[in-house]
Amino acid sequence: MLLTTEQVSKDITKAISKAEFGKEPIELYEPIRYIMELGGKRTRPLLTLLSSYIFNEDCKQHMNAAIAVEVFHNFTLMHDDIMDNAPLRRGKATVHEKWNTNIAILSGDVMLVEAYKQFLSVDKKHLKNVLERFNETAAGVCEGQQYDMNFESLSTISVDAYINMIRLKTAVLLGFSMELGGIIGDADAKCCTNLRNVGIAAGIGFQLKDDLLDVYGDAATFGKQVGGDILANKKTYLLIRALEKATGKTKKELESLLTDKTISDKAKIEGVTAIYNQLEIKEETEHRIQFYFEDAITSLNKVKGSLFRKHYLKDYLLTLIGREQ
Repeated sequence: MLLTTEQVSKDITKAISKAEFGKEPIELYEPIRYIMELGGKRTRPLLTLLSSYIFNEDCKQHMNAAIAVEVFHNFTLMHDDIMDNAPLRRGKATVHEKWNTNIAILSGDVMLVEAYKQFLSVDKKHLKNVLERFNETAAGVCEGQQYDMNFESLSTISVDAYINMIRLKTAVLLGFSMELGGIIGDADAKCCTNLRNVGIAAGIGFQLKDDLLDVYGDAATFGKQVGGDILANKKTYLLIRALEKATGKTKKELESLLTDKTISDKAKIEGVTAIYNQLEIKEETEHRIQFYFEDAITSLNKVKGSLFRKHYLKDYLLTLIGREQ
């Protein structure tokens, strides 16, 4: 019987610590172990097991499939860090900084192979479906990353384009994580589709919450520099809406803050945040987040299965809504 979400999370961490990712050459496999042990919330494998639990009490038998999703997620992070030239990941040196870029690329490539190896634990009757759904998801994640890079060179983008980008880059993997739990838990196709819809809606809300916390989060709990997106002129939901809503003097001030290379970091963060406050961007973003999480709960209510076991998944989704980090 599943006791607590916290215990399942600990079981995932324990399973990852025991997972074999290869030994030689050490320069190839040590970075994989390194990034996998940096921690994180383990949201994706947890969603897989909690989704499976709705239909099958012994959800831990699907641990390898859940780990496969986490391996793939960390593979994308390893390569994202190279593209972003990021020095830190979860407060520690990124793989390309600790080793070098070539090692990070090659170790990331092997991580994708390792994800497929973990999926081979799936029952043969489900394996073809799982791999087809995973392939579609993995391609979507890459498409989302490309859109995100494309946005860097565009002066303006629409809210719809941004939502589609985060749907692909972030949300579809959460959707697959939950759909996977349904498939390997022997749920019917309709339930699996509804689970995927839960994950996609929650994933969009999750990323919008991340955008919000980057500006309004508590530096002590957020885990990243508050205002980092502002300093990078990153086109988040908040900035896109501010550029759409601002007029006259406010628009000129915002554009100046985005282009002035002489302004201090503190002044830039405070100036842009003040404009967000003036335009009520925070409140609008919070309403949009709530919309997506309510959509997720609506789709979850359509999933047939044990109401008692489904309660664990619903409670966990609610913690994602209220998270401050």
